Amino acid sequence: MYVKHTFSASALALVLSLAAASAQARDIVMGLIPAENNEEMVQKFEPMRAHLEKKLGQKVKVYTATDYAGVIEGMKKKRVDVAWFGPLSYYLAEQEAGAEAFAVGIREGGTTHTYKSLFVAPCDAGVKSIKDLKGKSVAFVDPASTSGGLMPTYMVKKETGMMPQQFFGKFTYSGSHDAAELAVKNKTVDAAADNDITYEKMLAKGLITKETNCVVKESDPLPGSPLVYRKDLPAATKKKIRDAILNAHKEIKVSGYGNLSHYVAVAPKDYQMIRDMVKDLGLKKNDLLK
Repeated sequence: MYVKHTFSASALALVLSLAAASAQARDIVMGLIPAENNEEMVQKFEPMRAHLEKKLGQKVKVYTATDYAGVIEGMKKKRVDVAWFGPLSYYLAEQEAGAEAFAVGIREGGTTHTYKSLFVAPCDAGVKSIKDLKGKSVAFVDPASTSGGLMPTYMVKKETGMMPQQFFGKFTYSGSHDAAELAVKNKTVDAAADNDITYEKMLAKGLITKETNCVVKESDPLPGSPLVYRKDLPAATKKKIRDAILNAHKEIKVSGYGNLSHYVAVAPKDYQMIRDMVKDLGLKKNDLLK
């Protein structure tokens, strides 16, 4: 009986060891929200994907979706291990999928990871304030976008006492920040919400100009868009991922959303401002994951 018991224990240990090795060897999946078109997002994050793959010694694949909710759902179903989210989509992933923020990019020449939401309108439209947009056609980006959803909603409510759906004549979502800017340039909307990262990038590329797209209003600073991982990943794996990202600038030219110099550590507490805005506006998860 003793020998049989020893064999069974050994067999069980071998099975568990093989299972652990198999789990460790599987591909790591990085999710990217479609802040801009998916092809461009994948291209921007490629240096970081390749660096992470090298440091982990595991294949790292990229997952994209047609909207922000798709990447959140991917993490919820444990098909996504690491992801780049905006502050609001991170908050939702925290609620839905146990996401944990660990790093955020610092723009070149800057010292902070913050950015701003913008209201942009055609320069010849005579729009000088949010109040001028009453009854007008306005595009936000996505219900789960921070600078293209949450913050402009907060700004409209604060200035007018009304939600965007009530205040604007026609309210739509463009799907991405660059699409919102192009809608303004082409005058298919009277105004749109964007952020200062995409706005400056599109100016630099000549896709818009300060004569076509004028900033009507800018927000208070928002906490930067974080890299996150699932809380339930092994502690050792999370440490490897975190160390690889935070030290990447020592080995490569880091990349991400905007022109970045390096990544710094952040924690869930750094995004309390987002939780407070969601609460103040009385928004529910179903409102944000449409």
